[in-house]
Amino acid sequence: MCPIRITLTDDHPLVLAGMKALLQDVEDIEIVGEATDGQTALDVIRQTTPDIAILDISLPGISGLEVARTVATQLPQVRLLALTVHEDHAYVQPMLQAGARGYLLKRSAADELERAVRAIAGGGLYLDPAIAEKAIPSPTGAHPSAEPTTSELTPRESEVLRFIAQGFSNKEIAGQLNISIKTVETYKARAVEKLGLFTRADIVRYGVALGWLSRQAKEL
Repeated sequence: MCPIRITLTDDHPLVLAGMKALLQDVEDIEIVGEATDGQTALDVIRQTTPDIAILDISLPGISGLEVARTVATQLPQVRLLALTVHEDHAYVQPMLQAGARGYLLKRSAADELERAVRAIAGGGLYLDPAIAEKAIPSPTGAHPSAEPTTSELTPRESEVLRFIAQGFSNKEIAGQLNISIKTVETYKARAVEKLGLFTRADIVRYGVALGWLSRQAKEL
């Protein structure tokens, strides 16, 4: 099995060292480059073409947002994870619009960094529960009084959908529930058809409305 190749960018040496300490001993994760400013981050990402580039938003020179936009245009196969202290929607939404597949607060990194990496590597979206509502705004025209429920779903369909909203990959969900990946996909397909959810963002938004993401940290 090929390791998940990642690059790390942060202008604070202690934070950079902390990220390395959290990931360097994980068997199937390989750190292939690091940087402390935006331009170096771009150079390293271009040279190594990692699976995931983890970067701060506030960087000397070229900002993390500009790095994200450039990488999304030039190297769309590289998935981006923002790791930052910024919780305001003025930071969250532009990063996701620029192509970031994940947004993790530094205060959550010790517990969630590896999970975020795996969720993104598996093709998913990872949002720190503390910023999920800011990251996934209600769709235009949505009725504000409409309260989503899980009454249309079977208990297992609801369970699978909750794990998806929380950033778990199909393989991880299968392991959690002791079922096959194909069965996970079947439950997911039934659930999204019943609820009219078309994208992962829709699923996350639905999960936010039900409080699934705010309870995530307590349940894991």
